[in-house]
Amino acid sequence: MLACALMLGLSVAVAGQAPPHLPPLDRALPPVAEGIYTALAPRVDAEVAMATVRVMAPLWRLAGNPAFDQSQQYMFDRLAAAGMAPRFETFADSSQGWEQQVGTLRLGGPAGEVLLSRETHRVALAINSFGTPPGGSSFRLVDVGAGTNAAAYEGKEVKGAVVLASGSLGAAWQQAVRTRGAAGVISTDLAAYTRPTQTPDVLQWGGIPFDESLKSFGFKATPRAASRLRDELAKGTVTVHVETATVFHRRPNRTLVVEIPGRAKAAERVMLVAHVQEPGANDNASGCGTLLAAALAMHDAVRRGAVPAPERTITFLWVDEIRGSRQWITDHPGAASQVLAMLSLDMTGEDTVQTGGTFLIEKSPDPSALWERPSDPHSEWGASKVDPALVRGSFLNDLHLAVSLRRARDTGWVVRTNPYEGGSDHTVFMTAGVPALLNWHFTDRYYHTNLDTVEKTSPAEMQHVGIAVATTALYLAMAGAAEVPPMTRLLAAARDARMATEQQNRATPEILDAWRKWYAEAIESANRLR
Repeated sequence: MLACALMLGLSVAVAGQAPPHLPPLDRALPPVAEGIYTALAPRVDAEVAMATVRVMAPLWRLAGNPAFDQSQQYMFDRLAAAGMAPRFETFADSSQGWEQQVGTLRLGGPAGEVLLSRETHRVALAINSFGTPPGGSSFRLVDVGAGTNAAAYEGKEVKGAVVLASGSLGAAWQQAVRTRGAAGVISTDLAAYTRPTQTPDVLQWGGIPFDESLKSFGFKATPRAASRLRDELAKGTVTVHVETATVFHRRPNRTLVVEIPGRAKAAERVMLVAHVQEPGANDNASGCGTLLAAALAMHDAVRRGAVPAPERTITFLWVDEIRGSRQWITDHPGAASQVLAMLSLDMTGEDTVQTGGTFLIEKSPDPSALWERPSDPHSEWGASKVDPALVRGSFLNDLHLAVSLRRARDTGWVVRTNPYEGGSDHTVFMTAGVPALLNWHFTDRYYHTNLDTVEKTSPAEMQHVGIAVATTALYLAMAGAAEVPPMTRLLAAARDARMATEQQNRATPEILDAWRKWYAEAIESANRLR
């Protein structure tokens, strides 16, 4: 029955919800992985993850600033209290360790109506903004339309003024401040997925280039604030009062590292990575909390003998996104060359009802990254151009999918996949030749906004992801030669289901050949477990 179901690619998880390219691979999960899942499921504590979110979410975390370091220290202390041995690895920071202390925009003078503030909007002031004199300064406001090209400024004097632009903050800053001497920029740019007509107090945070000679500032505006400014401009001359206070800490960047050491194959490792920076609850306090809960659960299971100690080392990193992963690979070339697999945790906690963001496994590059497939839809993040040389078959995608669907069978958790798109720490490891995938949720209507807050996270979602990630990682760290046959059977089942799906999709011979090649490589990769 299992082989027949796998061939047909039947839907799983929640009846009628799983797309046809997700066969019931949980039914082909290796028995050892099933045992690990059973041991870890009650140990991954949703409250550990949620407590982490509550600590981190209010903080505007950027590498080198106090909020970033405070967040890492919280996790360090939790790991140390559990008997693990966390450490920090530091490196030169290419950013400025920016911290916002005051960020207020008023209509009119110093006593005018507050339109944007740190207290209400959290992240309206742009990264790398400089401070104004104490008490702030008043400026003319000039509407420049989109403000992103020279034509927008024809006939307008913006030197010393603040410009109001509907286009990209960075592009408007280049035109207005760097080229024409404006004092600062207010951008009203918003992505459609934020539903601005329904959410008048949403804004997407942003940044401007660091320029110590210009000492300028930028704001991102909500639809409510933008409408207020444009209504006043329609009546005549408008003045805005800006008061900002910021600090550039210029401290080293750092990575929080903790490991569960391996035994016979300690030089080989499985990597789990979450990034710390950004100001959101879901992005990425949820990923940090999920990884913390997974690490504590795995450590507890090994310490108490619920599972055997792993043969390979399991390494957990809490990093400055992209830069931290690159630095780890640079600093540990020998270890990096022996990474068996990497799993990234980025936006793992969405309350799916509130945010609209469904759990996704972004796969390590397979042929769906090269050809649009009806059964493998891209997220709204969108497809990226992928070098065919990076499309290499691996055991990782189908193993992690099988584990996730195992959790779905118990709980009704909705699991989806998307082709490789890139953009987080999995990209760094993938380009270094490591099988790597991303655990995330999208499309989240509050992504990169001031409204990515604690109440929009789900402890249950973080627990589900934590259990899946921990099970996959610990299985790979424990697996030896005896696991090659069950892994091969899992991959063969996935291959057969994929080929059936592609036949139903009327794939071209080129696409069918690409999948055959990819799965031949994936099955061969199972031998790395020996």
